[in-house]
This record gives sequence, C-alpha cells and structure tokens, in this order.
Amino acid sequence: MSRPILVLGASGFIGRQVTAALAASGWATPIAAGRHLALGQSCLRLDITDEAALMRALDGVDDVVNCMAGAPAAMARGCKTLFRAAEASGRPMIVHLSSMAVYGDVAGPVDETAAINDSQGPYAAAKLVGERLAASYPRSVVLRLGCVYGPESKQWSGRIARLLRARRIGDLGAAGDGIANLVYVGDVAQAVLAALQTERAEGQAFNLAMAGAPTWNDYFLLFAKALGAVPITRLSERRIAFEARIMAPPLKIAEIAVRRLGLPADLVAPAIPPSLARLWRQEIILLPDKAEEILAMRWKPLAEGLAETADHI
Repeated sequence: MSRPILVLGASGFIGRQVTAALAASGWATPIAAGRHLALGQSCLRLDITDEAALMRALDGVDDVVNCMAGAPAAMARGCKTLFRAAEASGRPMIVHLSSMAVYGDVAGPVDETAAINDSQGPYAAAKLVGERLAASYPRSVVLRLGCVYGPESKQWSGRIARLLRARRIGDLGAAGDGIANLVYVGDVAQAVLAALQTERAEGQAFNLAMAGAPTWNDYFLLFAKALGAVPITRLSERRIAFEARIMAPPLKIAEIAVRRLGLPADLVAPAIPPSLARLWRQEIILLPDKAEEILAMRWKPLAEGLAETADHI
C-alpha cells in the first residue's frame, strides 16, 4: 500500500516536480497542498500558517515534504506552524527544503558540517528558522538546495534566458567567475524521494548541487548556446555595477506593479539586484558527496539539462 505524503507548496515550481515524482514512484500517494492554485488543479487549498487547517491536513499522513516558498516572513511563520502541528499530530517525517544561502558568504568547498548563519539577509534568516526547527524535531531531513534550474524555473532559467537574449549578461569577466552551484529540478525531486525511503537519511542535512559545477560565466555561455543566443557579449564590471546599483531598483518596482496588475511578467525587463551580482562572484562550492553516498544521487549532465530547459523557454 502506498504511503500518503503531504506536499506543501505543491503548486510551485519545485513542488510540482516533487508531487509528480512521488506519484510516478508507485510507492507514495502525494497529497498536493498550496495556497496559490491554477484553475483546474487538483490540490488541497491550504494556508500553512493556519494551524487548525494544517492539523486536519496532517491527519493520516505518514510524511511531509515542505516545498513552501514566498516572502521570508511568511516562510518563517509557516515553518513554525508546521513543526508545531507535526509535533501534535504524531510526528510524521518531514523533508524540509532549505538553501545554500544558510552558509553565508563563505568561499571554497563547503560540506554539511560548516556553520550556518543568516548573514545573507531575510531569505537566509527564514531558511535558518526552518533548519533550527528541523534540528530539534525528532524525524526530519534537510535538503540544502543550490540554484535549481530546469523547465519552468523562473529564477535560474527563465530570468537568465531573458538576460542572455537581451545581451545584458554574457561573459562577465571576474564578475562572473563565482561557482554556479546548479541542481536540476528533477534531481531535487529524486533526492526528496530518496530521503523519504532511506533510513540513514533521517536526522541528516544534505547539500544538493551537481558535482563539478561550472562558473557562472561558463553557465551563461553553455545556456546561450542551448538557446541560440550566441555570440555572447563581454560586459565590463562597471556595466554590471550600473545594472545592480542604478537599474535594479526601478526595474524591481516595475516588476511588482506588473505582478499586482496581473499583467504578463515579460512586460518588464528582469532586474539584476546587488544580491545576484554578489552571488555571481561567490566562490562557494557545495560538496555533494554525502548526498551521493547516502541518497545515491546521480546528477543530470548539464548539457542535457540545458537542452531540456531551452526547449521549454
């Protein structure tokens, strides 16, 4: 008999992939839950901060996968509600999706024993709340995601594709020599399935990023080739600084306005905020050895992942 598994944030990019992988496994019966549902979606409408509603959703559930995304304050509140409700409902296993952001501004190879902190701002702080709650909860697995790319990835595929096609990024020189700790969305879904099925995973945290990750400059070139957006442009550090410091604030305001009006997102050029420019320089290397050993992870080759991604953009 398949296991009933509640997937929180199932209407999001990663949540949809996780739900599909669980359903295809034949081992699990996913119960897809989320706040923002498209017309016709078969999904439990649930606000994770509503503890009474969450308690009802947890009834009869063996495991929970927390793919919830959103504003940092909402994510932190949702995590507190989730772990409190889980404690009261029989302590199901919780697989919590975290982020490499909790490692802060470190450089060089980083494994799961490295200190975690909230130095990268509100998003990292929200993820840190979830990690600390998971650490004190009896049954949990934490997956620290790198930059999740793939079909339907708005942040690391869609936005990057638009910037490449507009020649606003390309070869950034030293400004793009940081490490792109990429992980294909399908690999994230497989890691969730392995975490639920592997007894040794319980109580552990795992880095999820492909082995031998490229630099951002290399990623931009490979993705541009897959998109047919070559030759790429060589951009100066001064140009990237102008984008991040001068252009980003008004573009972000315009993006918010377009979203609130319900207009197509591509009406506004994507912003390159200072946080993104800093990431493109950061030389952190997520070591995936533990995920490869315990979860038996094997990473989709980047060329294959980019080809599939380009076909959907």
